[in-house]
Amino acid sequence: MDIIALLLDGFIIAFQPLNLLVIIVGVIVGLFIGAMPGLGSVNGVAILLPMTFLVPPASAIIFLAALYYGAMYGGAISSIMLGIPGASTAVATTFDGRPLALKGKADKALITAAMASFIGGTISILLFTGFAPMLANIALDFGDQEIFALMLLAFATFVGLSGDDIPKTIFSICIGLVFSAVGLDIMSGEPRLVFFDIIGFMHGINFLVLAIGIYGIGEMMWTIESNREDSAMYKAVISMRGIMDSIRDMGRTWFSWTIGSLLGFFVGILPAAGATPGSLMAYGVAKMTSKDPDNFGKGEVAGVVAPESANNAASTGSLLPMLTLGIPGSPTTAILLGGMVIWGLTPGPLLFVEEKEFVWGLIGSLYVANFFAVLINLAFIPVFLWVLKMPFTILAPIIFVLCLVGGYSPTQDMHDVWLMLIFGVGAYLLRKLDYPLAPAVLAIVLGPIAEPALRQSLLISDGDFSVFFTRPISGPITIIAIILLILPAVKPLKRRFFPGTNGETS
Repeated sequence: MDIIALLLDGFIIAFQPLNLLVIIVGVIVGLFIGAMPGLGSVNGVAILLPMTFLVPPASAIIFLAALYYGAMYGGAISSIMLGIPGASTAVATTFDGRPLALKGKADKALITAAMASFIGGTISILLFTGFAPMLANIALDFGDQEIFALMLLAFATFVGLSGDDIPKTIFSICIGLVFSAVGLDIMSGEPRLVFFDIIGFMHGINFLVLAIGIYGIGEMMWTIESNREDSAMYKAVISMRGIMDSIRDMGRTWFSWTIGSLLGFFVGILPAAGATPGSLMAYGVAKMTSKDPDNFGKGEVAGVVAPESANNAASTGSLLPMLTLGIPGSPTTAILLGGMVIWGLTPGPLLFVEEKEFVWGLIGSLYVANFFAVLINLAFIPVFLWVLKMPFTILAPIIFVLCLVGGYSPTQDMHDVWLMLIFGVGAYLLRKLDYPLAPAVLAIVLGPIAEPALRQSLLISDGDFSVFFTRPISGPITIIAIILLILPAVKPLKRRFFPGTNGETS
């Protein structure tokens, strides 16, 4: 009952005129920042952090949290409309969101993305409210072994679901892991895989550059060749019927957004994980548990619902270790942590005791921000659909310019722009050869997380791999991952030794 009373106090703080204003402004600004390729929540919070000194500290944090929420919603817009991830957290949304738009179902994709984001945000806030201290303690039990086991499980889901294209899937993962290893060695600091001794590779390959290259330039080239734009550019309209159809789709995909919300929230809690791995893992699990996994990548609604519920849930989850332990759960919360320190607020266990008003005001504002985010997002859908009505001869140059801006803005280095163009051409060629791109994207995201976890685990255990099986949390996760990796080998063996079991006739 104490929690309910504190939460009501938080709502009172959130509905104060100034705080309500900053929530609405933060959501709107975040929505458009999230939709702009190359920006995302990290850049938005960093850029607008100085402006928050105009308001009290509590209002400042509420504004930045609302902006964070809005950006999570906005990332799906350019992923669906243009095939360019607005942020790394929306990469998985591109897999099925863009095909839906190309089929003339952009309205369905946008509405279901907004609804899934709302559901994921709501579930995660409820979990945050009720279980913050307990979940923070669970996160503390996650060492390097558990983190590596979790990353291995993510890879295993993609391999296990690749059907008859296991070699291509493994090749795609290996390519992604190679790209993730470019730069300075995490242990020794020595350069590695610095191709042709080009200085630009010393800072590694920026994930956003790779994502924009693959799903921006590559998708544009594919669209130009296949002339699929005619099926999508003029048929997308917003209507009450479309909204009701999307609501029915949400009911049909309840398992996807449930697992996406829970998985996203839990992954978001883990330090240094963030929303991108959470959304990719949710997509993999949704595909694994689907009755029709072959539909994924071709315009499956569940393929939009799962990652969108996950990345919003992860954004809330990442706030939990920041507030309770002083450990940021994502790059965005790292900037928020810096802001809190500047304003004289000390994150950690004592924050819930010494700054009750601030903490519960922030939690209350998350509920309010989530509500306004879905309303504002749905209200702007006609504007987003207007983009699709442009002839592709106009849209293609706009996409290209956005890609160039998105490739240049993270590091302000022309090396990344040229790299983005190379990735775009490479993605186009791989697609022509029917190689899956999602595993490569997953690998370059999870590689920098999995590698240090693996190396540190083996360093502690003197090279003994049994450490991944003997711990109470990492053990079951590792075993499940291995089973998923082995399962694809069972199918060809069964087909070879028991040909009649697949219903084949001679």
